[in-house]
Amino acid sequence: MMKVVFRGALLIGLLVLASFSINKPQNKIKVYLIGDSTVQHYEPTKYPVQGWGMPFAYFFDSTVVVQNRAKGGKSTRTFLSEGRWQPIADSLREGDYVFMQFGHNDEAKEPQYAARYTPVPDYRKNLIKFISETRAKKATPVLITPVTRMVFDASGKAQETHVEYSQAVREIARELKVPMIDLDRKSLELVQKMGPDHAKDLFNQLEPGEHPNYPEGIKDNTHFNEFGARKMAQLVLAEIKRQNLELANRIIKQTPK
Repeated sequence: MMKVVFRGALLIGLLVLASFSINKPQNKIKVYLIGDSTVQHYEPTKYPVQGWGMPFAYFFDSTVVVQNRAKGGKSTRTFLSEGRWQPIADSLREGDYVFMQFGHNDEAKEPQYAARYTPVPDYRKNLIKFISETRAKKATPVLITPVTRMVFDASGKAQETHVEYSQAVREIARELKVPMIDLDRKSLELVQKMGPDHAKDLFNQLEPGEHPNYPEGIKDNTHFNEFGARKMAQLVLAEIKRQNLELANRIIKQTPK
């Protein structure tokens, strides 16, 4: 009789341990976002402008802290030269992520943007530095092609605006076997689907007097409003799930109504 009781207690104990191991809380991690103004966090004085990194942060459970270190006007070169990368590299821990989306400012060849311009070979070298130093800390780098601008030709076809730089990202991803989210292509598809009349609803397009932060109005084909930022964040999240990154397990699951 005592053997039966003992075996029963042992079985219950094993089941409890198994349950604990299955439901063991995930380690807390940080997800760093590095990039430019299309990703960054904005203060209320700039609303309704938002970088896609702002809504992105709210889609994860309590085990994830999103550190949005993107900054307007930064290229891969200036992000390094201004010392913005080193504190991130020093802080990385095993299990963390670094999502990197540059290109808008790297490709700016106009004379007024000479301080940020980065030729494609240097752009590649800088991205590879981010990747190698992330991996050295046993964190996961994720490449992201630069999100599209809104440019249509006369026939209503959405135009690619980051050809060389997006291609460089794709090549690095293949060569170094780095997870890559082709946000340029995905966002271009969305803009094309919406068409010239409705795609502007994604961007900071305001008539005079429509918003107190922009009393004279604005026609911005690069930066997103709240709706556009959320749509771009959702494209990134969908790719995290499709590629089955471990981070996908930390996305908040919606409860069916």
